Amino acid sequence: MGSQVRSRNGNARRKAVARLRAEGRPCWICEAFGRQSAIDYSLPARHPMSFECDELIPVSCGGSPTDPANLAATHRRCNEWRSNHSVEWVLARAAAARGAATARASTSRRWL
Repeated sequence: MGSQVRSRNGNARRKAVARLRAEGRPCWICEAFGRQSAIDYSLPARHPMSFECDELIPVSCGGSPTDPANLAATHRRCNEWRSNHSVEWVLARAAAARGAATARASTSRRWL
């Protein structure tokens, strides 16, 4: 169903993606995890670190594929990892990962 919605709004979708690409935004998922978030916009489409347009509210959950407020730049691998999960799901995973990293750092220094 999702791909049909995107192709049905083909011209509007292409314009929205082109505008997002022109802005040169970093990957919002990498930023949430505190990782290097720059996207190489020159990479071919199938490359794992290439640019993809991500819908914050997935089309499968009723989100718009053309609304600029619903679109964000991501790496292909990040977008595939997220699938159709919510933004809150991603932020919860990022917070848990940051908490685990902090816990590891504090326990590794107990010998001091």
